[in-house]
Amino acid sequence: MRNFDMTPLYRATVGFDQIADLMDRVMTHETGRETYPPYNIEKTGEDGWRISVAVAGFTDEELDVEVKEQTLHISARKADEDEARTYLHRGIATRAFERRFALADHVRVTGAVHENGMLHVDLVREVPEALKPRRIEIAKSDDLEAKAIEA
Repeated sequence: MRNFDMTPLYRATVGFDQIADLMDRVMTHETGRETYPPYNIEKTGEDGWRISVAVAGFTDEELDVEVKEQTLHISARKADEDEARTYLHRGIATRAFERRFALADHVRVTGAVHENGMLHVDLVREVPEALKPRRIEIAKSDDLEAKAIEA
């Protein structure tokens, strides 16, 4: 079952189109197509994550990390290979790739580092102060009456 009817969601909610789009994107995603390069996603804190991508054979200049429209794009293009090399066996894949990760609201990339054949991209969720829960003081009815009399 790959099709979901989102009509009840649209009838009962406003502004949740992103959820429907996300589910549609996940359900139509071809899983067998994107196996290269291998990657890990780890939780580094309550509001922090690290994406580690195996990029053996690529230099810093050949890697590109950018965020656009709430999507993290990691891509690599190998510079022109030296034609003078003759390989007897070539097991290290250095083909070009592009890997995309959808980011939730308020998640931003804090940095990227390339070390030991791994590209590490750190992410953190930064919820704006206006969206954080806040405690509302409950006024006593005597205070309200006193303010009304003063007015």
